[in-house]
Amino acid sequence: MSRLLISAAHKSSGKTTLAVGITAALAARGERVQTYKKGPDYIDPMWLARASGRPCFNLDAHLMADAELQRGFERAARGATLALVEGNKGLHDGVALDGSNSNAALARRLELPVLLVIDTRGITRGIAPLLLGYQAFDRGVRIGGVILNRVGGPRHEAKLRAAVGHYTDIPVLGAVPEDAMLAVAERHLGLTPCCEVADARERVAAAAAVAAARIDLDAVLALAASAGAAAPAPASEQESAPARPDLRIGIARDRAFGFYYPDDLAALEAAGAELVPIDTLRDARLPPALDGLFIGGGFPEACMDELAANAALRGALREAIAGGLPTYAECGGLMYLARSIHWRGRSAEMVGAIPGDAVMHERPAGRGYVRLRATAALPWGGAGETLHGHEFHHSTLENLDAGLAYAYEVERGQGIDGRRDGIVLHRLLASYSHLRSGAGSQWAPRFAAYVRSVRAAQAAPRPQPELACAA
Repeated sequence: MSRLLISAAHKSSGKTTLAVGITAALAARGERVQTYKKGPDYIDPMWLARASGRPCFNLDAHLMADAELQRGFERAARGATLALVEGNKGLHDGVALDGSNSNAALARRLELPVLLVIDTRGITRGIAPLLLGYQAFDRGVRIGGVILNRVGGPRHEAKLRAAVGHYTDIPVLGAVPEDAMLAVAERHLGLTPCCEVADARERVAAAAAVAAARIDLDAVLALAASAGAAAPAPASEQESAPARPDLRIGIARDRAFGFYYPDDLAALEAAGAELVPIDTLRDARLPPALDGLFIGGGFPEACMDELAANAALRGALREAIAGGLPTYAECGGLMYLARSIHWRGRSAEMVGAIPGDAVMHERPAGRGYVRLRATAALPWGGAGETLHGHEFHHSTLENLDAGLAYAYEVERGQGIDGRRDGIVLHRLLASYSHLRSGAGSQWAPRFAAYVRSVRAAQAAPRPQPELACAA
C-alpha cells in the first residue's frame, strides 16, 4: 500500500488545504485515495472525505492502542491505491513529552514517509536550518519531501529552493503561492465544515487545480510508493460480521449536526443498528418506530434560528425523551436539547429536554482530551470504569436544575462544571465529552445493547393483578 503523512512545522501552515488539493487532484487522475486525520477532529475529515469520495478516518494515538490504530488504518485502506494521512499541529507536537502520540510517532508506527509543509511567509535562507533540525530531531522519521506554502512570488520561491537544495537533501515537491480562493473561513475549532460552505465543491476543485499546477504529483506518488511493506496489525478477537439490523436508531445529520466518527457509526451498525437520518432543520416529526436516538456534535448556535423555527420537531423530541426514548447526545446535541442557546447577544429556544441554558463564550470553555470515571448513573453500566475521550466547546450550561444525576466524574477536562459531565435524565445521556467506541469506551455496542434491553422490557407482558376471591 502506497502511503504517506502530510505534516507541517506548526499548526495553521495550510496543510489541510494542500492535503485536500492533493487528494482531489490524485482522485481525478484515477487514484483511490483513502484519507485519515491524525488526532481528534471532525471538520478537516469532512473536507478530506469530500475530496476523496470516501469516508475519512481518524487515527488517535492518545485514545487508541497501537494495535487498534493499525487495524483501523488497514481496514479503511482496503480497496484504496493510496493512504494519505493528514497530521495535526506540527510534526513533533503532541500531548506526551516523549512524543509518543505525535505525528512523528504515527509516521514511525505506520511506516509513513513524510511530506512536510512549510509556511514560508517571512523566511528565506532560514528554511534550511529549520529543515535540518526537523531531520536531526528524530532520525527514525523520513522526511521525503517539502512543499513551500504561501510563497511570496517567483523571487521568493527561487531563494527558498536554492537554500533547500544547497543545504539539505530534501527534495522540493511543490511551491504554492498565497491564494484567497483556497482560504476557508475558520470558526471556533478550525475550518468551517464543508456542509456549511455553499461553494465547497468549487473550493475543493480550486485546491485540486492548484495542486495539479504547483505540486509534482508524480513525485508525491513516488514518495508514497517508497514506504515499503509494514508489518500487519495483530488480529482482533472482537472483529466479527455485522449483526443483522434489529434496531432503528435515529441520527441527526444536517448542517447543524455532523460531528460523527465513521468507525463509531460502523460500530453501531455492527451492533445491529439501522441508522435513520433526521434533519433537525426541516423534518417536522421523528421517523416512525425509533428504538433510540443519537445526536452528535456540530454548530447548533450557527443554525439556532432555523432550529428554533422548527418547533414541531423540537416538541416531538421533548415528548419522546420525556417518554423514555433512549437517547445519547454529545456537545452540540446537548446544547440543542437544552432550554435555549445564547450567542452574541441573541437567544433562541431549543428542545427543553435538559433543564438548563447553553451560553456561548468567546474563549473555549473546554478543549482537549478528557478522562472520565463512570458513575452508577451511566445508563448502560460500567460504574467505576475509566473512559477517555475529548471535548471542544465554547459553551457552558447555566441555570441547571439542582439534583441532576451525572454519568461521569471528570478526572481530566472540564465537562459540564469541571467536576461532572453526562447529564442523565429519563433515558437520556447528554455530555460535552465525545467518546470513541474504538478507543476503549465501547459506547456504541453498549448503547445498542441498552436500547435493545429497554425495548425488550417495554414489550414484556406486565403481570396482571390477582383478583381477590369472595369468601
